[in-house]
Amino acid sequence: METSEKIDLDTNFEVQKTTDEKAWKVFLQQGIYKIVNPFVRLLIRLGFTPNAVTTTGFIMNVGVAVIFVVGGESENRDDLSYVGWAGFLIMMAGLFDMLDGQVARMGKMGSTFGALYDSVLDRYSELIMFLGICYYLMAHHYFLSSLFAFIAMIGSMMVSYTRARAEGLGVDCKGGFFQRPERVVLIALAGMFCGIASSIIGGDYKLYVPGIPFHIFETMSIFTVPITVLAIFTNITAITRLREAKHAIELKEKALADQ
Repeated sequence: METSEKIDLDTNFEVQKTTDEKAWKVFLQQGIYKIVNPFVRLLIRLGFTPNAVTTTGFIMNVGVAVIFVVGGESENRDDLSYVGWAGFLIMMAGLFDMLDGQVARMGKMGSTFGALYDSVLDRYSELIMFLGICYYLMAHHYFLSSLFAFIAMIGSMMVSYTRARAEGLGVDCKGGFFQRPERVVLIALAGMFCGIASSIIGGDYKLYVPGIPFHIFETMSIFTVPITVLAIFTNITAITRLREAKHAIELKEKALADQ
């Protein structure tokens, strides 16, 4: 097979793969927008600009960090209500993060700086959120979990950075599952369910198995296990994006060399 033909086949495969991924994401987004569009219209009528919505989401994430810090300073290690309320606020902040783009589109207020502002505050928001999580876990002596939270923070940043750097080089790089919406939803749900479970089974619940000298599950695991999952798969996503970008760059260079 000629090199140019191989490049064309590889390129067509990548295009088809990207098209399929975009199709289901667009379908999912349209379903979500049908639900949130009435709220978006309300925000526009109230005079919210896209940057104002972005700023509101950022302030909420600062509130998340404050809740975790206050919870970390609490002497009652088994009071997981702080985790539950933080999870709820993470979900609300994530909603505003999603709405800013829709406010820009529906209100015809989009701008290049607005897109940059949104990206920058998204990074700040996520870092501040993880700062609060790490502080809480360290303060209550969940040292291993705090390490995983820090690794998850690194992975989250690298997922975003890999895409931005690749696109700066003219390569589309949006693959992987654990993008920002998935990360926000996972942490938010984990926090909320942890808080709810603590009110039902208690924050000090531990599950022991006969023959094993330590517990294999506790209420806090509802929050820390998803963080561990994030620590693993965000970094896998970043590495996957790096490999896909490398492949795309090589195809691009070969195509230019054959011209």
